[in-house]
Amino acid sequence: MNRLYAENLALAYDSNLIISGLNLTIPAGKITALVGPNGCGKSTLLRGLARLLNPKHGHVYLDGKAIHTVPTKELATQIGILPQSPVAPEGLTVHELVAQGRYPHQSWFQQWSQADEAITQQSMEITNIVKFADRPLDTLSGGQRQRAWIAMALAQETEILLLDEPTTFLDLSYQIEVLDLLHELNETGRTIIMVLHDLNQACRYAHNIVAMREGQICVQGEPHDVMTEAMVADVFRVQARIAPDPVTGTPMCFPLGRTKMPRLAHNGHVAQETAEPIRAALAH
Repeated sequence: MNRLYAENLALAYDSNLIISGLNLTIPAGKITALVGPNGCGKSTLLRGLARLLNPKHGHVYLDGKAIHTVPTKELATQIGILPQSPVAPEGLTVHELVAQGRYPHQSWFQQWSQADEAITQQSMEITNIVKFADRPLDTLSGGQRQRAWIAMALAQETEILLLDEPTTFLDLSYQIEVLDLLHELNETGRTIIMVLHDLNQACRYAHNIVAMREGQICVQGEPHDVMTEAMVADVFRVQARIAPDPVTGTPMCFPLGRTKMPRLAHNGHVAQETAEPIRAALAH
């Protein structure tokens, strides 16, 4: 199983240094969530891990080999990336989009084959978009489009899949749909690395959480070890209470505003039946 890690990594946009001296090992066969405030370097790190951004210093390694030394086409058969808000040519159908995932496996001597078509179809079946195969991508809903892009990444048949905010701009039902799909893909052995903003979703779906602030890793590890009140205060500058998720038992974050209790009021009073579960969750 491919091992992805970074050593003394420095990443920048022109002269604007975003990440410096970063060391990170991605657990193989697990889901890793990168979390942190806006501008902390999560997406930059993801781009560096995918070789979309060349390091100023240090290296990203895949199975001990610096990825900048790996031919582009070969790397595309090992690492797939879904950037934030990807754009496709107007009129491109879902099938055409998913089929693009097979291009790293093509050569001058081996063009489109029955095996390529079978993998394209299988990727659409896994993501439940076969019925949209002949429809233009831009006619689909947000969740359907996101599944189509994931299907394209699946068609690459990479062991490692990187996703930048895969649930952004999706309503709650589509968010859960996409995260459930990624969970199922991970169960087939894929290593998944994704940027997430929702801490509770990160705790539910990730085996490993990397919390970042100002281009540095503050803490990383399993959700129960990482998701603490001290971490939320340090990384996000927010006071919070952490309690077990009533469904999964994973940590659940309750951010605090100016008052500890929300005003769920009826005639100025917090409803007792609503307030009690909240008090219990927030209680130390």
